[in-house]
Amino acid sequence: MEHIYLDHAATTPMNKQVIEAMVPIYEEVFGNPSSVHSYGRKARQLLDEARRVLSGSIQANEKEIIFTSGGTEADNLALIGTAFANKHKGNHIITTLQEHHATLHTAEYLEKEGFDVTYLPVYQDGKISVEDFREALTDKTILVTIMYVNNETGIIQPIPEIGDILKDHQAYFHTDAVQAYGLMDINVNQLGVDLLSVSAHKINGPKGIGFLYAKEGIKLNALQFGGEQERKRRPGTENVVGTVGFQTAVEVMLKERDERNKTYASYKQQFLKALKDEGITYQINGDLVSTISSIVNISFPGTDVEKLLANFDLSGVAASSGSACTAGSVEPSHVLSAIYGENNPCTTNSIRFSFGAANTNDNVLEAARRVAKIVKRLVK
Repeated sequence: MEHIYLDHAATTPMNKQVIEAMVPIYEEVFGNPSSVHSYGRKARQLLDEARRVLSGSIQANEKEIIFTSGGTEADNLALIGTAFANKHKGNHIITTLQEHHATLHTAEYLEKEGFDVTYLPVYQDGKISVEDFREALTDKTILVTIMYVNNETGIIQPIPEIGDILKDHQAYFHTDAVQAYGLMDINVNQLGVDLLSVSAHKINGPKGIGFLYAKEGIKLNALQFGGEQERKRRPGTENVVGTVGFQTAVEVMLKERDERNKTYASYKQQFLKALKDEGITYQINGDLVSTISSIVNISFPGTDVEKLLANFDLSGVAASSGSACTAGSVEPSHVLSAIYGENNPCTTNSIRFSFGAANTNDNVLEAARRVAKIVKRLVK
């Protein structure tokens, strides 16, 4: 039986070019980038080159890139670092009910530390309202954090519009762009964001490496104590081999992005058509037109997530009920609860399918056939 991977929003297989770029670094470059001898200088040179490529991918300055261990650390540093560095200006933070837990749990921590957090609602199209945001904004707001693309629904949020509203406001604007980076053309200056989080393993790069873009001049406290790496914003010996892999993944992504979007959109269309042809009753969660090319979140009436995922796995199809960070939990999706309400059946009968490098036209169609067969059997 062929196993078919439809969970690229959770993580992606590493590109072979990335692996090939990393192996020589493992074997030959072991110097500490902070060392002044030739071994350290070689490592520093690779680190600087990676920083140049990554900053260029979002039209930022090299000095504005902070390497992290991934998207979660980048989100934590953005929220906690700016909140505490700017609490003398106010204590109000705005976020949304559908953020990744890396943001939501950090916001909850900041509430315990005395910050006032507003959680914007999400509507049935999967988007927040710009008007709701305008109403929530006050002269005490110091930080706004809204994800660019939701990781469960794939819905693109109105980031440029919010950035425009904040243009003359004191609040810093952060966006978790983990799902957007790699498929969307990101220019931090046009978006109007001050902080932006990215993770390499979502774009066929290695796990354990990401970055936080922090606009030059932003007041940001470090979360850790140690050396003076990353311009005193993130201490610790840098992950040189990870940054080289990240750089390669970005270089490949920039060359292939347009083609990837076309291909993944085609996979999604084929998958949905195959379900329809099989006579499956389903509902798309959120506005399909507003999603990125790789993600679709589908409600199957009369089923439940736990049985669906177990049977999909037994049939060789890997999918998800939402964020991989809550995998194994049968709790209703917090994202879909924000959209529909806590007791809506969609919160416990919906599956996220996400397409990517592990897919072909043939295995996508085969996956749809297997999914259809299981849904027919499980519908109550």
